[in-house]
Amino acid sequence: MKNPLPAPPPDSDPAPEFGAGPPSAFAPATPWRRRLHIAGWIVAGLLALLMIMMAWLAVTAPLSRSLKPIAPPSISLMSADGHLIARRGAVIDRPVAMADLPKHVPQAFMAIEDRRFYSHWGIDPRGIARAAWHNLWSDGSSQGGSTITQQLAKGVFLSSDRTFGRKAREALIAFWLEAWLTKDQIFERYLSNVYFGDNVYGLRAASLHYFSRQPERLTIPQAAMLAGLLKAPSRLAPTSNLAGARARAALVTQAMVEAGYITRAQRNGLRPARLDVRETADPTTGTYFADWVLPDARDRAGAVYGAQTIRTTLDWRIQRLAEAAIRRAPLGKAEAALVAMKPDGSVVAMVGGKNYGKSSFNRAVQAKRQPGSTFKLFVYLAAFRAGMTPEDMIDDTPITTGSYRPANHGGKYRGKITLRQAFAASSNVAAVRLTQKVGVDNVIQVARDLGITAPLTEDLSLALGTSEIPLVELAEAYAAVAAGAYPVLAHGLPPEERGWFDRLMARQRHFSDDHLEMIRDLLSSAANRGTGSAAALRTSTFGKTGTTQDSRDAIFVGYAGGLVTAVWIGNDDNSPLPGGAAGGGIPARIWRDFMGRAINEPVEATEEEQDSDLVNAIANVTVEAGLGNMTLDIDPDGVSVNLGPNQLRLPIGSPPGAPVASGQAPAQGTPPPRIMAPPPIEENGTP
Repeated sequence: MKNPLPAPPPDSDPAPEFGAGPPSAFAPATPWRRRLHIAGWIVAGLLALLMIMMAWLAVTAPLSRSLKPIAPPSISLMSADGHLIARRGAVIDRPVAMADLPKHVPQAFMAIEDRRFYSHWGIDPRGIARAAWHNLWSDGSSQGGSTITQQLAKGVFLSSDRTFGRKAREALIAFWLEAWLTKDQIFERYLSNVYFGDNVYGLRAASLHYFSRQPERLTIPQAAMLAGLLKAPSRLAPTSNLAGARARAALVTQAMVEAGYITRAQRNGLRPARLDVRETADPTTGTYFADWVLPDARDRAGAVYGAQTIRTTLDWRIQRLAEAAIRRAPLGKAEAALVAMKPDGSVVAMVGGKNYGKSSFNRAVQAKRQPGSTFKLFVYLAAFRAGMTPEDMIDDTPITTGSYRPANHGGKYRGKITLRQAFAASSNVAAVRLTQKVGVDNVIQVARDLGITAPLTEDLSLALGTSEIPLVELAEAYAAVAAGAYPVLAHGLPPEERGWFDRLMARQRHFSDDHLEMIRDLLSSAANRGTGSAAALRTSTFGKTGTTQDSRDAIFVGYAGGLVTAVWIGNDDNSPLPGGAAGGGIPARIWRDFMGRAINEPVEATEEEQDSDLVNAIANVTVEAGLGNMTLDIDPDGVSVNLGPNQLRLPIGSPPGAPVASGQAPAQGTPPPRIMAPPPIEENGTP
């Protein structure tokens, strides 16, 4: 028997199996080498990605700009169809130096904006997480997670949109700034260029504007107020919202305590900052709409520098039609305002007065006047919420009980009538009786639901529109009826894209189908068969007239063809309009003139309207022309021709042969021209 083969040594390689091939010439990689290779490929991939991102930034936002001075900001406002509305520069001043500022000045900004500024690398993950947690559990207020470096990055290079691409570029540029600039240089650039409201950019300009002192001399309360403005510069500007600015400053000083910059005892000993405003030249923009929308445009732009173009909701064609309708109106010495918007609140035209050059006061937005019977919209909606219908009956008879006894216009009463008839005739006593029945609080609630924010009287006179309301808020309320949802907020800039949470919190509520049908039924009756019939178009027309006591205000608000428009006329000194003007007269005719053209439905004026419009449009101009020793004066009451010491007077409506001259009579057999005045238009039932 042969001896078996000896066993291989324990540490030798086992014999290869049949068909396994020759052994490898390379030893297998050890685990640590394999990990090193993988890490190398990852690093190489990241470097390649970084190179690609740097190339992307070099094209979309040249990083060399970060080392150059920031260009002063300017904003160009454009209409929705591409016309330039206004262009505005900014109030700026010299940059600040960190070494020269009291330590509490940068501390105020860090406390409220970026407490870890000197310890992070441009991005603060802890700050982002804290802001996200606050926004998730807050009652609607929001915090941002951007660092001061990120805010500077956005201001230097980027737009204010909230897309992921923009945020990614912002983060990369923040790293770049941190690599090339010192922390103090970043802070100096930020403070020297950020927006502080009132068209003021930079800490030095803001310090001089609000407190008439250099930033090197700012006190803690003053620094806190300026730091607090950055959240909403236009809304919190202390020149227009001192209470809001001081409340925000209190939050800043509390944040300084929490950050350890000042003690609680120091905070308790501080007194609110007092303003010492330095007036600066503020060139006008040239239009009422531009003045109204510019603060929102600046807030939306934020700290973005250089020239910017911002598109608005204004429609150039419709704006020109609105201005022309006001010019054609027989206003005499009275003022007028008009605001037109889509049912979603997008303002397409705004006229704040007859002549912007003479007065930039915007009567469509800034003036608060009594709405008169246009307020009855809320009274009747409250009645429908209480279960009533347009067919229900109401007494249109004098009120003989109680301390408040309103009367109908002209003393006209109709006995028992339907709510539809009462609304169309604008019965005052019916509106007061309805308010008594449903309750003043419920009427106020309807007004608040539809966007009225002005203070409202809590008595029965509320039903007749005695509380003062801006015209734009009335237009918003009627736009809600046109849209079938509320509230509607007037806006001059296209809405920004919002996250799901913001959309959830800002969602509208909808009218019930029954309530919407009933209130539209009433508005149609008033505009087509009631006091507003002078506004009726061939297109379905909905609206309501309003006239205040002694004809101090005359209003028509309504909608047709997808456009909502409110028209007001009155005197700035609140004196009565001549001739007992009413909402169903000149305002309704302005509305019809403008709306017919705006929705491409030409309006043919009656012969009487054409004659009176011609006379009054001429009178509205109040011409004074000098021809040698002759002057021509045209006013609402007639025409005067002055020839040296003699005057020829042509009164409106004078019959042929009547005395018309003082000092010298017209030639015998040549009667003076006769200018016919329009008959007065009476609005039955308005207060």
